[in-house]
Amino acid sequence: MATAPDTVLAGVAPRRFALTWDYRCPFARNATEHVLAVLSAGAPWDVRFVPFSLDQPHIDDSEDAVWDDATQAPSRLAMEAALVLRERYPETAFLTAHAAFFRARHEEARDITDQAVVASILAGAGIDPEPVLAAVAAGWPRELFRREHTDAVDRLAVFGVPTFIMGSDAVFIRIMDPPKDPEAALETLERALRVAFDHPELNEIKHTTASF
Repeated sequence: MATAPDTVLAGVAPRRFALTWDYRCPFARNATEHVLAVLSAGAPWDVRFVPFSLDQPHIDDSEDAVWDDATQAPSRLAMEAALVLRERYPETAFLTAHAAFFRARHEEARDITDQAVVASILAGAGIDPEPVLAAVAAGWPRELFRREHTDAVDRLAVFGVPTFIMGSDAVFIRIMDPPKDPEAALETLERALRVAFDHPELNEIKHTTASF
């Protein structure tokens, strides 16, 4: 789990939640960057990032699951590399790589299905890619990916990213823009989490247009 250092937002109330991600989703990136901004500024939050495959919900029952289809290995690569870092390396390494993978995909238009590109992203984040890629090749990150995705679907009916999870409640929240600064990110997240988890009678809120 990712926790915050003792810095400028250390006085805010603690929170504990999980957040699903798939690197291809721009809204997952926005939500993640809000969380990372708050964590980096010192909010005492305990956040677990949970992998979710956007491909798996579209797989027919007669087809192999994403994790059993060898042709899908490239699409899983960055996710599995991130899971290696989340599980085995310092939290700062995971958070650094997590942000770097989103940035590479959405700002730099890099192909994060290519092993050489993933290795380059890791190296650019100050992480030795060889043990990370070796762990991916060993297969356990794939099984971890399968278990966590499947648990989110079976236990909480999660259907996509970004979904925020607190206890037995899961709420899909789409944040439209990247954070402007840590204070604005905190305000946006606190507002969203209060509406989502403190007011379950408000089941769905969506603007009819995105003109802002």
